[in-house]
Amino acid sequence: MLSRAFVTKHQVRRNFNDHEENSCRSMSIHEYEEFIIGFKQDVPLVFFDENNDPNHNNGKAVARSCEPRLTLKEVLRASAGVMGESHFGMTEKVVLLKGKICALKRFRKVVVKNSEFGKRIEKFARVSRECKQLVPITAYLYSKRIKFVVCDYYPMGSLADLLSGARDLGQTALEWKQRLKIILCIANGLAFIHSQNQPKNQIKDHKDIYLNVHGNVKASNIMINIDFTACLSDYGFAQLAEWTEFSDTWQKKPPLLEYVYSHKLLSQKNDVYNFGIILLDILGRQGMKKEEMKNGEVEFLVQGKERKQAFNVLNIALSCINSDQEARPTMKEIVIYLGDVLRVRN
Repeated sequence: MLSRAFVTKHQVRRNFNDHEENSCRSMSIHEYEEFIIGFKQDVPLVFFDENNDPNHNNGKAVARSCEPRLTLKEVLRASAGVMGESHFGMTEKVVLLKGKICALKRFRKVVVKNSEFGKRIEKFARVSRECKQLVPITAYLYSKRIKFVVCDYYPMGSLADLLSGARDLGQTALEWKQRLKIILCIANGLAFIHSQNQPKNQIKDHKDIYLNVHGNVKASNIMINIDFTACLSDYGFAQLAEWTEFSDTWQKKPPLLEYVYSHKLLSQKNDVYNFGIILLDILGRQGMKKEEMKNGEVEFLVQGKERKQAFNVLNIALSCINSDQEARPTMKEIVIYLGDVLRVRN
């Protein structure tokens, strides 16, 4: 299972050397170790209380020092390996000295200053801990050279890992029941995010924070548990870092569907569109077009009740990617539609 979610540091370095001309080349945090001597002062991480109750402390997450205190130098000295890379930064598996494993998400270009970064992370951490379909944010660090967030680690990897593992590496494909469970988790997680109280204006403003938009919904940000429930990662991170171009030829890519993810706007309608793309990815296969899925050409065997459910999910997906944004359903409506899918009979 670890092979689905883990790429060794050696592999990453080798592939990056093949693309040295790329101006956006990113280093693994482990490669910063050579700079430790240059640090005049170590920097402690800010942790959020795992037992935080949002009904207390005026609804705010509680920042605390970790006991024993974990610092930047300790993280740099930990065993690390790159799991993936995106337009916002790099995700790494970090094994700390006492054996605790976590995922570290390091940003390339942060768009807010230290105090604002902390305020936003605090709010995203509070929301993420109120919903079991969101990956918890446990800590963050903002220093001159490095800015990163620490989250829970998922050995099963992401939805993109599982789908590409079956398609490209011959691993066992997900069954329909597993796919439907994942779909329900994603929908409930997004519906929870979209239910957060926010101003009606959904256009991004650097002075404001929008808790009711995910901002980067895609298969590689859907983490899978061993029981095939799913959690959304990177919630709110689009409001922390700038979108940058990068070379991703070294890592596995999601299937080339007829449609692609959209990240032009920070809006709920854009989240819904990208959710529809994920549904098509779960239903389809590499290079599959809409007409083929309508004809029942899916990569998993479904008959009777399951076949009806799959086609109902396809209809939901097509409504989500409607070119008319106003015609797209809300996530609350989608959760209701999926409830109807569960009640389908033979």
